[in-house]
Amino acid sequence: MVTGNANRLGGTFSANPEKSPGPQKLNLAEHPTFDTHCHCPTTSSIMSSLRIARAALRARPAAIARPIQRRGYAEVANDKIKLSLALPHQSIYKSQDVVQVNLPAETGDMGVLANHVASIEQLKPGLVEIIEEQGGSKQFFLSGGFATVQPNSVLSINAVEGYPLEDFSAEAVRNQIAEAQKIASGSGSEADIAEAKIELEVLESLQAALK
Repeated sequence: MVTGNANRLGGTFSANPEKSPGPQKLNLAEHPTFDTHCHCPTTSSIMSSLRIARAALRARPAAIARPIQRRGYAEVANDKIKLSLALPHQSIYKSQDVVQVNLPAETGDMGVLANHVASIEQLKPGLVEIIEEQGGSKQFFLSGGFATVQPNSVLSINAVEGYPLEDFSAEAVRNQIAEAQKIASGSGSEADIAEAKIELEVLESLQAALK
């Protein structure tokens, strides 16, 4: 399992708007305000990270626009998970059989297999690894979200933004980290410094996932 070292603050990502569809407009009233005791994602932390991946993403919309095809049989084998992975503007997986899904949960990294105990997990920014029936795996960097494990081996993941790990440029991520570090350690406003620290945490998580 490959995981990043993201903190508990949520962030979102948007691709180059000229080459790939952007996320749907967020309803800010639905997002909680930040409570330093519960480490919940905040409107400011979500919105401040929207632009992090603009330079870090390679513009390859064809690679992220096609949903992965569903297998054709009706029933799930006992050793498989029925996975759905959805973003506001697309479904990456739609009730597809997979062997295992590794998640960056707030409570700790976890692997989900068939017949996993039912639970609802908040996801921190990090890497989701999906091990498919054929033995291969796919990796997606998500901005955060929620995963719901149902008793009948059904797993649903919902995130605001997510992209294949291969679509990120390691060099661009390094450059953005350097820029965020300068702002975070500078003499700017408290708001700018706080925003830079949020971006730095998410970028460092992404950098760790790219190694």
